[in-house]
Amino acid sequence: MSLSNGRSYLAIPGPSVMPDRVLRAMHRAAPNIYAGELVEITETIVRDLKVVAGTQHHAAIYIANGHGVWEAALRNLLGAGDKVLVPSVGRFGEGWAEMAKSIGAEVELMPFPHLEPMDMERIKTRLEADKDHQIKAVLITHVDTSSSIKTDPRALRDVLDACDHPALLGVDCIASLGCDRFEMDAMGVDLMIAASQKGMMVPPGVGFVFFNDRAAAVREKVAHVSGYWDWKPRANPEAFYQYFGGTAPTHHLYGLREALDMLLEEGMEAVWHRHEVLARAIWAAVDAWGDAGPMALNIKDPAHRSCAVTAAHIGAPAGAELRAWLEEKAGVTLGIGLGMSTEEDPKGEGFFRFGHMGHLNAHMVLGMLGTVEAGMIALGIPHGAGGLSAAARVVAEGA
Repeated sequence: MSLSNGRSYLAIPGPSVMPDRVLRAMHRAAPNIYAGELVEITETIVRDLKVVAGTQHHAAIYIANGHGVWEAALRNLLGAGDKVLVPSVGRFGEGWAEMAKSIGAEVELMPFPHLEPMDMERIKTRLEADKDHQIKAVLITHVDTSSSIKTDPRALRDVLDACDHPALLGVDCIASLGCDRFEMDAMGVDLMIAASQKGMMVPPGVGFVFFNDRAAAVREKVAHVSGYWDWKPRANPEAFYQYFGGTAPTHHLYGLREALDMLLEEGMEAVWHRHEVLARAIWAAVDAWGDAGPMALNIKDPAHRSCAVTAAHIGAPAGAELRAWLEEKAGVTLGIGLGMSTEEDPKGEGFFRFGHMGHLNAHMVLGMLGTVEAGMIALGIPHGAGGLSAAARVVAEGA
């Protein structure tokens, strides 16, 4: 017998739960793409995207997923043989490095363990050794969706400034935008990429590149940028179609307009606070369960945990068994242990991830945690008592 009938809950780190308001906004006939409402709202979308990103500079929209905006950003900044430094704390940092290598850049990957934050002193030593300033950009993930490690872009900007190094600072905020506090200009970020399907609460398929004047100046020195990836006409279009390099992603734009309305109605400070409280509720539950069982958070220091995604370890095969039970019996889907393989666990089945981003509230998180505890009971997985009470206490205090 299954108890999964009813609305399922996709508690993975993206695509995230889509609000009914967004779905209703998208459920409409195809619009005119040459004049009228769609043309009029696009300017407001660009304006409000900048508010969410915390920038007064430039924004370009691409019909692409996160991998697409990885490439879009790189195509505007790098020529063949240009060097980039990529400090990485997870699979998605490695992915951006692979994308840079695929377009002909010289990539120096600086891997750190997927269990702890990157070492800023090690990065500083490397930049100080780059006397000729061959490194054109330093690329990081604000939140690596695989390990759930959060990196402070301001700390890396301070390192670059201390070294008097001219490299651009590029930040992948695909997992974090609209969830973890991020303020592009205040943090000294030159380039930021994001996508529609996580904190922005819209289906996958639209990506964003935000860039400041320093990055725009670097773009002017790149010998060749393909017409489709070039961010210049997208950020400063002379005709509507140039926003998108062709036909607009019509229904994504209607959904995005509604999602931005929701974020700005709530207010970004409140959005960040909501994500922080609900994340801490999950952490409290896992800590309590781990007192008498194998479950443990991947990141020990809360200061380096994301408020959008939480990676946890419970051991193989329990991780895969728990995820399967939750989806089949209770209608809750948790994220796989992506990029967390070890010699003892080559498929990463001992890890899983809680996605808690975008359109979620207290009862969604507490309900999800209750089903996780039910799954551990059903499967005979040892765990400490009081996980739900600990989470409820965090919610009560945070509200």
